[in-house]
Amino acid sequence: MRLGGPIYDWNGDCDAWIAAAKKKNYRAVYSPIGYRPGQTISDREIAACEEAARKADLVIAEVGAWSNPMDPDPAKAREALEKCQGSLALADQIGARCCVNIVGSRNPAQWDGPHADNFSRETFDRVVAITREIVDAVKPRRTFYCLETMPWIFPSNPDEYLALIQAIDRPAVAGHLDPVNMVNCPERAYDTGSLIRQSFAKLGPLIKSCHAKDIVLRENLTLHLDECRPGTGVLDYPAFLSEAAKLERDLPIMLEHLPREEYAAAADHLRQVAREARLEFA
Repeated sequence: MRLGGPIYDWNGDCDAWIAAAKKKNYRAVYSPIGYRPGQTISDREIAACEEAARKADLVIAEVGAWSNPMDPDPAKAREALEKCQGSLALADQIGARCCVNIVGSRNPAQWDGPHADNFSRETFDRVVAITREIVDAVKPRRTFYCLETMPWIFPSNPDEYLALIQAIDRPAVAGHLDPVNMVNCPERAYDTGSLIRQSFAKLGPLIKSCHAKDIVLRENLTLHLDECRPGTGVLDYPAFLSEAAKLERDLPIMLEHLPREEYAAAADHLRQVAREARLEFA
């Protein structure tokens, strides 16, 4: 496993980027370059990032393609599709382990929000068609397109995830595990270990990158689940890291969605859990 997180304020300086990652003792990083619609990213800039990471023995975990190719507005959906394709091509060029996005949402007001039709068979079939269109246009050779788990959108559990990957039926489509995003009810909140073990058992080597955060079940009605810093919620990190350690050595465990000042404490917690479980980050 390789622990990583965001490096902020990218300004094109690869040396500063690598120095920041080393200062945080990260062994994996998010791509500092994202797809820029209408803008050309030079091959030199991309190659410089890849080479800098290689020399520093850092894994570039992900290129984010955050957008809604399921948007009810056809123009917005097309724009999102192009972003997904461009981001996947960038991930392949820069040597990232994966390009990751959610499947999108039928919600016209919120790109990643809940909607009554998000779990329909029609939506499932549209996700399959859209994902095929993304990967078939790019034909990546070194990376994978991954769909992140979500609480109110496919895939919201490991069975849905496996069914989706099998239906898409493309070798360039793999898995991305964010256990917190699947904790959408009290039963799962009180037994995250089972959810985590099921996810690794069913997806296993398909998993190319993981997100690390935590979740807390609040006491106010009717039901409130909130993200929080690793170590301050209910996620079973001993189970998470133990299962992840059974996979390949370079599997990234990427911190996310925290205030900048909390990343150090989050990283310390994961390293402490690993030590107590007699596990090692690469």
